[in-house]
Amino acid sequence: MCLKYFKEPETAKDAVMDIYEELVSKVRKHDILHFKSWLYRVAQNHCLMKLRSKKNVPYMEINDALMQKDDFMHLDDIHEKESKFNQLEKCLEALPALQKQSIFLFYTEKKCYHEIAVQTGQEWNKVRSTIQNGRRNLKICMEKNG
Repeated sequence: MCLKYFKEPETAKDAVMDIYEELVSKVRKHDILHFKSWLYRVAQNHCLMKLRSKKNVPYMEINDALMQKDDFMHLDDIHEKESKFNQLEKCLEALPALQKQSIFLFYTEKKCYHEIAVQTGQEWNKVRSTIQNGRRNLKICMEKNG
C-alpha cells in the first residue's frame, strides 16, 4: 500500500519502517478486534499524513544567477511607491494639527495611547478617537487624490 501512495520504492520502505515503529505504541493503546483491517487503516493514515506534510516537498537547487536579486526593484515600482509616499505626506499636512500630531506619535514614534495622552494633554478616549478620525481622513484623502 505504501508503494501505491508514494510511487517510489525507497520512500515506501521508509514509510513501512515508520509504521512498524508506530505499531509498538499503538497496539498497546487500542482494543483491536480485527488486526488486518486496523493495520491497513493505520498504514493508510500514515501514508496520507506523510503526503500532506510539508516535509515531502521536493528540494531543488536554484541557480542564483537566474534569479533577481532581493535588492533589485523595477523602476515602475519605485516611482509608484514614491508617488504614494508624496501623496501621503500631502494628505498628512492637510490634517488638523491634533490629528497630525497624534498619528505621527502613534505610527512613527510607536507611542501608545497613554503616552500620547500625557504628551498632548488629551484624555485616553480622545486620543483613540483622534487617531481613528485621522486615519479615516487620510484614507479619504488618499482615495480622492489617487
